[in-house]
Amino acid sequence: MKLKELESCLQQVDVFEEPKILLEQYPTSPHIAACMLYTIQSTFDDIGGKLVADLGCGCGVLSIGAAMLDAGLCVGFDIDSDALNIFKRNAEEFEISNVDLVQCDMCSLDADAYAKKFDTVIMNPPFGTKHNPGMDMKFLRAALTMAKTSVYSLHKTSTRENSKFKTSIFTFVSELRYDLPASYKFHKKKSVDIQVDFLRFAKA
Repeated sequence: MKLKELESCLQQVDVFEEPKILLEQYPTSPHIAACMLYTIQSTFDDIGGKLVADLGCGCGVLSIGAAMLDAGLCVGFDIDSDALNIFKRNAEEFEISNVDLVQCDMCSLDADAYAKKFDTVIMNPPFGTKHNPGMDMKFLRAALTMAKTSVYSLHKTSTRENSKFKTSIFTFVSELRYDLPASYKFHKKKSVDIQVDFLRFAKA
């Protein structure tokens, strides 16, 4: 599947009906999701035939995209039952069967129970900006425990020099422009561009 074809398909994925600010629920755009997944597969061969976990999967755009790129199985983890119901509906509408769902709180999940169970972990974690400082690092620690081969994640470019990454071996894949649409009442602008880094963390 070509990049433009993948993005076109992902544009049909339904997103949050009533996003929850405390969970930092913002949809991953079809463009960013397609770019991430296409790069993961075409450059690193980390999706096709692989067991993939999608942490904080939301409505499932990354999982569904991974399934379209022939993941062996993609398991989405999320705390929100409403988001998972939309995910399930999306999977049914696309007639995708190689996805599964786990409802859980990533902050209290025993990641050791899933230690090295997945070939690849993909995620667009909460950035931990307003109510959840450090949330992205909690997701990353869980991901690094769960992955056998690699973790792919988005993080705000403004945190690139932050010491929180110093203990992990990672590859800077690309810088992306995250077009954040107005989703909540306190948003004054129709959309805001946020620069994000697309990073690959390789397991030894």
